[in-house]
Amino acid sequence: KQKKNLTYERLTELSAIAFGELKLENAIKQVRGNGKRKLATFEDPNCGFCKRLAAELQKVKDTTIYVFLYPILGENSYKKSKQIWCAKDRAKAWNDWMINGIEPSGNENCNTQALDENRVFGKQHNITGTPTMFFESGKRAGGMLPLDKINENLKVAAKK
Repeated sequence: KQKKNLTYERLTELSAIAFGELKLENAIKQVRGNGKRKLATFEDPNCGFCKRLAAELQKVKDTTIYVFLYPILGENSYKKSKQIWCAKDRAKAWNDWMINGIEPSGNENCNTQALDENRVFGKQHNITGTPTMFFESGKRAGGMLPLDKINENLKVAAKK
């Protein structure tokens, strides 16, 4: 009657992850405005939809964004992730690559255990594609969402 997809709603509920379960120190942290809202993304540096998401997230206001490098699209993804993770300014290296197309050129010789932990976490929580977003409410969104849907989910999470 209401034309709701009950299966999707139930799967979304079952796949939610409490924001506190995320190991935020394994993410690249970017604060927009006052940063009071929170969003976590799992992204591969070679994912085209992730690049579109990165551009959209530049427009999000008053949000702290945690980008978990999740290199699942091959060895080149893992190499780029290591270069970004080992950069002096991880957020700049990430945005340079994802938004401006500037190849990461840093070394890969720092402690990259966080990348391996992200992959383990992803497998444990059935994160099979990128981008995958988690809102502060715990809601999971797989794939690219338009800015209005991102903001809608951020508002819902902020009210709880």
